[in-house]
Order: sequence, then C-alpha cells, then structure tokens
Amino acid sequence: MGIGHRRSVARAAGIAAVALAVTAGTIGAAGAAPDGDPAQRPGANRLEGVWQTDGYGTIVEIHGTTFSTYDVTRISCTPGFLAGTQVGATGPGGAVRYGRPGKGYGELTLTPRGRDRVVYKEDSSAGTKNLSRLPGGLPARCTQPAPQDALATFDRFWATFEENYPFFAAKGIDWQARGAQARAAITPQTTTDDLAGIFKDLLEPLGDAHTVIGRKRADGGYGLVFEGLRPGTEEPDDQAREQAGRAVAAQLLAPERTFGRDRLGVGELPGGIGYLRVSAFGGYVDDGSYQDLAAELDKALDLLLAHPDRLSGLVIDLRLNGGGSDELGLRIASRLTDRPFLAYRKAARNDPADPTAFTRPQPVTVRPAAGATHYTGPVALLTAGSTVSAGETFTQAMMQRRPTTVRIGENTQGVFSDIMIKPVSADLIVGLPNEEFRTPTGSTFDGPGIPPDVRTPVFTPEELAALKDSALTEARRLLAAGAGR
Repeated sequence: MGIGHRRSVARAAGIAAVALAVTAGTIGAAGAAPDGDPAQRPGANRLEGVWQTDGYGTIVEIHGTTFSTYDVTRISCTPGFLAGTQVGATGPGGAVRYGRPGKGYGELTLTPRGRDRVVYKEDSSAGTKNLSRLPGGLPARCTQPAPQDALATFDRFWATFEENYPFFAAKGIDWQARGAQARAAITPQTTTDDLAGIFKDLLEPLGDAHTVIGRKRADGGYGLVFEGLRPGTEEPDDQAREQAGRAVAAQLLAPERTFGRDRLGVGELPGGIGYLRVSAFGGYVDDGSYQDLAAELDKALDLLLAHPDRLSGLVIDLRLNGGGSDELGLRIASRLTDRPFLAYRKAARNDPADPTAFTRPQPVTVRPAAGATHYTGPVALLTAGSTVSAGETFTQAMMQRRPTTVRIGENTQGVFSDIMIKPVSADLIVGLPNEEFRTPTGSTFDGPGIPPDVRTPVFTPEELAALKDSALTEARRLLAAGAGR
C-alpha cells in the first residue's frame, strides 16, 4: 500500500505546475506599455488594463483575452511566472475565467468590483486577492530588459525575500546582515551554480519547507535545487513509507480502497471506526482541473461516508501528507459538519518596508456540503512532521470543528502559506511564503507547527520494524472511549 507521497512531488505546484502556464519569454524580456486607459474605451472589457495586487509583489496586465504578470520589488520589475488565456464567455458581473493556453478549463477567476478594483480567486486556493488599477498603465521600468549579471540577480533574490517573507524576526534571522555579507562575495565571475549555492546558504537557516530554489532544465522545465525543512524533521524514504503502509494495514479489517492515484485511501478499523488516508491534497488525476480533483476526492468521501450513522468514529491520517490545495482540505471539512464554522483567517504581508504590515485578515469559512452525506461524530487526526502545508491548514480548520477533533502524533511541519514563485534570472526561480493563517485569537503555528493533543511515536524505525503504529492504536482507544463526542 503506497501510503506516502513525497513532499517535493505534492508541492510540485511550486516548481513544475503553477496555477497557469510559464511565460514564454525570459526575465530579461520586456512588455509593451498599453496605449492610453483601456477602461475608457467604449465597450471595453472591464478588466482590460494594468492592476497591482495588495501584497504578493505582482502586477497583472490584461489585454484582450490574455492574462500576464510582472513581479515587482522596490528595485525591479520583471516578467512573472504566470500567464494564461480567457476560457469561455464573460460571466455575471464581468467575471472572467483564465486557464493555461491550449486547455479547455479555467483555473482562476478575475471579477471586477467597480472600475478600479478586481478580486482574484484561484480555484485551488482558499481566500482571494485584491487588485487595484494602475491608472498610468504598466510602469516604465517594466518595459525595459532586466539586467542578468550576477549582482543584479542576487539583488532581485534578496529584495524578493526582504519585501515579502514574514518570518525573519520569528526565526531570529538578520536578513540585512546576512545579505550584505553574501553580496560582498559576488564578482563578475560568479556563475549560476555559485548563485544557487549562495541562495541555498541564505535560505537553509530559515528551516522553512516553503522556501524553494529551482533551476531551468534543457527541456524548459525546472529542476529542484533546494527546498527547506524544519530542523529535527527528515523526509521519510521509500522503504519507510512502505513499512508505514504495512503497519497501518495490520490494523485495518480489510485492505483499503484507494483513489486519486493512491493518494487517498479508505478503510475500516475495528469497532465501526472509519479510516481515511490523505497523502496529498492534489495530484489525483493527470493534468486535470481543480474540479476533476474534487470529483475524485468526492468518490473517496462518498465511500467513507456512505452510512455515516454506522460510524462510531473516524480517523483521518495525515502523517505523510505533502500538501497541495487548501480548497480540497476545506472540501473534506465540509462533509464533517452540519453547521458553518470559521476555519482560519488569512493575511498577506503587504508593505515592503514593514514586515509587521499585513492585508486585512480574510475569514475562510467551512460550510456544510450541499447534496451530500455528512458525518458529525468524533474525529481523530494523525499528524507528524511530514504533515505539510495544506495538510496543516486542514488540521487548523478541523481544530475549530465541533465536536472537538483530537490530534494524535507529532507536531506538523509548520508551513501554511501558499508558495509564491518568483523568477530571479533567466535560469533561476525561488519560492517563498508571504501569508499567515491565523486562529480566531490571531495567533499562528508557523515555525513549530500544530502540536498534537496526545503525543506518540510516529513511524519510528523501532515501530516500523515491529509493524507497530502507536498513533493509530491510540486513536482507536480514544475514539472507543468516547473522545470528541
């Protein structure tokens, strides 16, 4: 049973497949400034023009049916990683769907709010982004080729993190001092390999699994050069994952039914307890839309919850979850409640000069799924250091569910934000977080992760050698004793 899915693969949206297509040009390419204010032309598309995001360091340019982006810092403006084309006709209120060129489905929606504001929503991401019109059109510096020398590349990299990364203070990192020291060592002979190594040396001390470096391959894609990890955790190898699957299977009444290319598993434990394994919140189909992923997830949930009144409890296993779509996590939560509840509030850093300034916290609510069965009984979540990203936002959402969800195992990894992908040269891209997922009291779990209610070993070598699973055993015991009722 393939219980695990590698973190780097599950977060491939950060390197190989972002929301839309990689732009055809390089970071040195320049766009053309629009001629006048398109919004004033009779019968014009209400989205036509140039827009600035609140936070995220992005300019969005819409011309006709095309969508493109620029990444901006105080020192640079370069063509961004995202581009797409309109899918279908304009919807109610002027909403337009955009997707990858050549695909028949959309992946995000832009909706005008009056003349000078736009709301941006990715299908797979919780919450929205706000954009404001830039009345002067594309800034002049965005139309000039970006310098490609090593020093300019380093400065773009450093400024991207300086202006967007929220956690330097929490992690005790003096980014100014470390950046100055690294910059002093750069010469005209510094190569791309050298720069990748310098970037890695700067990012590794952050211990942040949402920091990424990628390098362009000969085939045009990007290979992973570096991704961070919280100190004290390590990536389970294939052998450990296989052993973990056998340890779980030893407690199931029958082999689990798998869905979504083995990223989802449904089984039954003794005493009428249901079991749901979620090894990733994505990757369930080959090159499909969010709606295709949701449909595959629904198949697993429909089997699991075919007779919710017969379940005495439910175990959701997130211990080897590499992340993915926050919306898919909310979709599971919507089957586990009969009343709306606040999952979390999402805010993004939005002032390059002030790391404490964030967008207005945006509430994200779980609402009961319409036209589907629901389970409202006790739930136990199994978590570990290899519970990452969307696995953690789902865990955070379930903490607000009633009745209470009991968490068993280890702290999650401690990364919650969507990953922003930013090109810093023609050959190098970086990924970084810029958001906080806040609890109702305004706190976050970034860094240490979400702690369990009950701490147990999780897939240790000793337990795996004995086909033992203390966390699953404890979940069964607690649910049988009435925990979470």
